[in-house]
Amino acid sequence: MINDARQKRESAKEYAYRVLREKIISLELKPGTPLNDMEFAQMIGVSRTPVREAIIKLNEGAEIIDIFPQRGMRISLIDTDMVQEAQFLRLTLEKAIVELACDMASETDFRWFDENIALQKLYLKNNDLSKLLTQDNELHKKLFTICRKKMVYHVSQGLSIHYDRVRNLEAGTAIHDAETIKDHQNIIQAIKDKDKKQASRIMELHLNRWLLNEQTLKNEYTQYFKK
Repeated sequence: MINDARQKRESAKEYAYRVLREKIISLELKPGTPLNDMEFAQMIGVSRTPVREAIIKLNEGAEIIDIFPQRGMRISLIDTDMVQEAQFLRLTLEKAIVELACDMASETDFRWFDENIALQKLYLKNNDLSKLLTQDNELHKKLFTICRKKMVYHVSQGLSIHYDRVRNLEAGTAIHDAETIKDHQNIIQAIKDKDKKQASRIMELHLNRWLLNEQTLKNEYTQYFKK
């Protein structure tokens, strides 16, 4: 469930950016859907200017909204080249991050991971996919935080919107989600064991899972993919 409520100290631009980004990633705004900035501004209760600024910011990092001069805008179709580029960035960064975490993670951090994974299992059992994905994202973010690379994480989030849309297409099958949770458990165990090679290997397997499902997703959601 997307939190559409404006947060304390959140500027109109930040608010518009966050809600628009989350609606694109969650597929509430599906690939190919027309986007009317005035209607969106009215829906979230801000003026048109911060929405336009949010659109510019989203496109600077991700080229996720197609703009047709004098004709309007739409949410871009899924471009597999962009997905693979985003996946490459995450793979490069997160393989390095889990190796760093082997040296930097504390017992407090491992307790946090235990609680996070327990929540993932609970949300899978209850078929609450939105909360499951939130906990998934929080686990990956925590790895960067442990390694004091929070800015690196935030910079990488611009391009990752393409990868995250595909993750939402993949989500929803018990087998896929169970495999994802098992990957998380194995990554954290490797970090506990200070086994850098194993942690890196499992992270690579984890982030490459979408490649195994690429053709299946294209067949099932043909209308969402760029030809």
